[in-house]
Amino acid sequence: MRFSKMHGAGNDFVILDLRGGLPAPSTGTVRAIGDRHRGVGFDQLLSVEDSPKPGCVASYRIWNSDGTSAEQCGNGARCVAAWIVRAGIASGPRFALDSPAGPIQVDCLEDGRFALDMGRPVFAPAAIPLGLDAELPAYETRLGTGEPLRFGAASMGNPHAVIEVASVQDAPVERIGRALQASTLFPASVNVGFAQVLDTTHIRLRVYERGAGETLACGSGACAAVAVLARQGRVGPRVDVDLPGGRLSIDWPGGDASIRMAGPAAFVFEAEWLE
Repeated sequence: MRFSKMHGAGNDFVILDLRGGLPAPSTGTVRAIGDRHRGVGFDQLLSVEDSPKPGCVASYRIWNSDGTSAEQCGNGARCVAAWIVRAGIASGPRFALDSPAGPIQVDCLEDGRFALDMGRPVFAPAAIPLGLDAELPAYETRLGTGEPLRFGAASMGNPHAVIEVASVQDAPVERIGRALQASTLFPASVNVGFAQVLDTTHIRLRVYERGAGETLACGSGACAAVAVLARQGRVGPRVDVDLPGGRLSIDWPGGDASIRMAGPAAFVFEAEWLE
């Protein structure tokens, strides 16, 4: 099984070529490849497949390192885009990919980065899904320990909770991330972002992801953080998001507009997995 190891701002991936109807890896195989000690290691594994949708050059699916599937991965989508360009599947500066969350538009930027149309953020609780009735810019709850917590929530095709903190360096990322993922508020679990606002154009962010734990970057998490903070009046329409693995640039004019995310995609090595 040939694969490419890639990363987008430190968020690392294994990319499999399953075009031509090749079978998807089993859950056990995904877990074995994802083991950072006995396998290859990745935050997510993505497949490149033929797309039945007109206008899409290819489709992709996503698995977390624990073998569960995911609906969206912005950094992974940029890596798939870079893989497709290198393979000669796409020609020209713009093309579309079919993702589990629906088609996304890709622009190849002159500086070597890729920009994606990540779709419109959704704030309705039922669509996230979030087990509350009223849609609010921010929600308040108490963890199992009784500790109060204020968070915003949005879907970017996958569920996100966003918590503003004074310092991302000091944020209890794993403890709060695990607690929210186990909470009945999020029946499908949730990606938990911890955002430090530096000014209206610049934030720092750490993300504790479903099925992967804390990662060096999360593209959909960066989009969700900007969308939630913008609704709260904390940031403007163009925001640089600094994650532990690098910087992503997010544009969202608000309302029903789509979010645009730009960032890098890098090849690390090519190899073969032997079962």
